[in-house]
Amino acid sequence: MDVKIAESWKEHLKGEFAQSYFKSLADFVKTEKTSYTIYPPGKQIFCAFEKCSFDNVKVVIIGQDPYHGPGQANGLCFSVSDGVKPPPSLVNIFKEIKNDLGKEIPKTGNLERWAEQGVLLLNATLTVRANSPGSHQKKGWEEFTDAVIKIISKEKEHVVFMLWGAYAQKKGEIIDKEKHFVLQSAHPSPFSADRGFFGNKHFSKANEYLVKHGLKPIDW
Repeated sequence: MDVKIAESWKEHLKGEFAQSYFKSLADFVKTEKTSYTIYPPGKQIFCAFEKCSFDNVKVVIIGQDPYHGPGQANGLCFSVSDGVKPPPSLVNIFKEIKNDLGKEIPKTGNLERWAEQGVLLLNATLTVRANSPGSHQKKGWEEFTDAVIKIISKEKEHVVFMLWGAYAQKKGEIIDKEKHFVLQSAHPSPFSADRGFFGNKHFSKANEYLVKHGLKPIDW
């Protein structure tokens, strides 16, 4: 597996890449590619770590699976590439930002600009088979992304974690809440956004916390 990540991540994650579970995971993904279309494309699997270095992490948003439709997944959770119609959850995220901060909804659903400011857009599972949600769960990705969260929690201070929905909240149980700011709400999916995602004001709360700790706020 081509692991293309920022140099500062390599130092922190080299122990994971050497473990047997990661080697098995790499073999699984390689085998899947021989029979199926896998998203995101190989060069974008670790895009979250390439676009947001370890040193720059200020906010972590946890997703579940990459998008499984053609051309959607780009290695950043909730994000799509330029020219791709934003999926419903992303539309709802933009709606909440507009309600919270008064910012107009952008013309692109590409969230690279967030990543470059220090937002780690981390899916729990970094690959998926086309049109088959959940197909790469329990193959080792969750172990890897748990390790990522633990490393951030242990090695950094004053990081904002946004945990939307029960899945992200369970995954976030390993975060040290004494050192970091954990924001929880319903998921932005159309099935649950009305049950607490809308009105959560996570984006203004995150920025207030960052400023309070001497960090530059995110231009959402």
